[in-house]
Amino acid sequence: MAAQGWQAVLVPSSDPHLSEYLPERWQGRQWLSGFTGSAGTLVVATQQAALFADSRYWEQGASELQGSGIDLVKMEGAPAAAYAKWLQALPGDAPRVLATDGAVLGLAQTQALRTAIEAQGWQLTTAADPLAAIWPERPSLPTPPVFAHLPPHAATSRQDKLHGVRQRMQALGASHHWVATLDDLAWLLNLRGADVDYNPVFLGHALVGLSDVQLFVSPGKVPAALSQELASQGVVVRAYDEAMPALRQLPAGSCLLIDPKRITWGLREAVPEGVKVVEALNPSTLAKACKTDAEAAFIREAMARDGAAMCAFYAWLEQALGRTAISELTIDHRLTAERQKQADYVSLSFPTIAGFNANGALPHYRATPQAHAQISTPTGLTAEGLLLIDSGAQYLGGTTDITRVWPIGTPSAAQKRDFTLVLKGTIGLSRTRFPKGTLAPMLDAIARAPMWAHGMDFGHGTGHGVGYFLNVHEGPQSISKAVPDAHMAMLPGMVTSIEPGLYRPGQWGIRIENLVLNVKVPPTVADAAPGTPEHGDYLGFETLSLCPIDTRCIELGLMSEEDLAWLNAYHAEVRRRFTPLVSGDALAWLTARTQPVAR
Repeated sequence: MAAQGWQAVLVPSSDPHLSEYLPERWQGRQWLSGFTGSAGTLVVATQQAALFADSRYWEQGASELQGSGIDLVKMEGAPAAAYAKWLQALPGDAPRVLATDGAVLGLAQTQALRTAIEAQGWQLTTAADPLAAIWPERPSLPTPPVFAHLPPHAATSRQDKLHGVRQRMQALGASHHWVATLDDLAWLLNLRGADVDYNPVFLGHALVGLSDVQLFVSPGKVPAALSQELASQGVVVRAYDEAMPALRQLPAGSCLLIDPKRITWGLREAVPEGVKVVEALNPSTLAKACKTDAEAAFIREAMARDGAAMCAFYAWLEQALGRTAISELTIDHRLTAERQKQADYVSLSFPTIAGFNANGALPHYRATPQAHAQISTPTGLTAEGLLLIDSGAQYLGGTTDITRVWPIGTPSAAQKRDFTLVLKGTIGLSRTRFPKGTLAPMLDAIARAPMWAHGMDFGHGTGHGVGYFLNVHEGPQSISKAVPDAHMAMLPGMVTSIEPGLYRPGQWGIRIENLVLNVKVPPTVADAAPGTPEHGDYLGFETLSLCPIDTRCIELGLMSEEDLAWLNAYHAEVRRRFTPLVSGDALAWLTARTQPVAR
């Protein structure tokens, strides 16, 4: 910093592709601070340093940063404003310089940061990577090979996907389109990889022309036979480090389509002045969000396999409690082992969250060998309470994400009340019908209403989009308190989570999550035909996730007849779908946990 004339450096949790899960090469924030949360920003000044994190990571941050000399800043509003406020309080005279790597910071994020700090007398420089000179043992780019996502699971061909994108390019007057986000890249070219934990993607960029594609990946990652196949379809493989030079060499008079929310500041800065830029949503973003009928059929198969694995696991768990040593780590190991037995399993889709009692109150908790809860010993339970398990997997035909809560011992009246309010939120939104095109954030209040009626709420979103053997968190739809925009419209084929929760810090956490599919339905239950001339098509949710919801935690007095009817119908469907797939202890457990309930 002294050598460069910088008064502060900002290190985000980001990479050149704006990924959620980062390759080791871009884990600089964790390397510098020791904070292992999946999100957070480190700002280092000459005499002070601070880690900015939202409420998901306050407890974890306080623990991991203790004694480091790095302050934890609890962030609740706009990140740029929080950084600017902290910088303003630093001693020194203007002008002062904040350095960050523009190659990994999002375009909109950088613009907001620049505006916020300039108002406080700071200047922003983005030309250099501040980590380059101080991290000699920095990991290199990942090396796992790229592989093709093949039929029948890849139900739409690479050529057809490119044709659809090019039609949109032509409609916008673009001669070229830059793809930097890894899920868009993998989907568009029917390719997958293992460069990023939990998401089957690979590091790369693509420059899509009207008749060709340049794919930029590390040398050696694309096998020769696959490279030849790609070349025969107009996709030329080039080295990863040739991406930025290729962008800078776009000919004057060309027109480049970019998505401002899906590229970095560095990429935008590299576009030559003589190139016209059109800003719009990546054409692939909506296309991959709306699953085809064939993809939906494979997703249902994946959900059935995933649910069968959970049946086997939960049957073992209930028998083993109090008879063997079980910790949160055991939960993760055993549940993963059951999923690995299933056909077409590839990997987990995110780190398993197994939180017992107080740990369940941390929405992004993860047990480690150094810090985890013991649930039972060979001679009995260590404590009674609630066990929250949020888990999922990647299959060739779909991505799963499901949360269930199980009583260890006898649940208390307060626990049953909280559980039932969360369940009512899940059911209420699952039963909702709405006009096609409704903005996803408008649905958020429906899941919160039962909790709001009791003066309760939760801090995270209600639902996120889910990819097709891709990212477990996929846009553009978001059922949350986010400010809605036109890209968040709910359309047929979208897969979204429904996951309201309640959290009692230091006591327990409850979250009940299913994935649902947007399907066309009549506007009301009484209507015979989908849609009406006045209001057009209506959508509803088909619940995809298949696993019993524990009825021992329900306070029946809080459940309406409609709630009970939905729950009993759901359990009947789970039992129908799973009976041919499980046997023995798993079948007995399934039968017991899907019995109808009534007041």
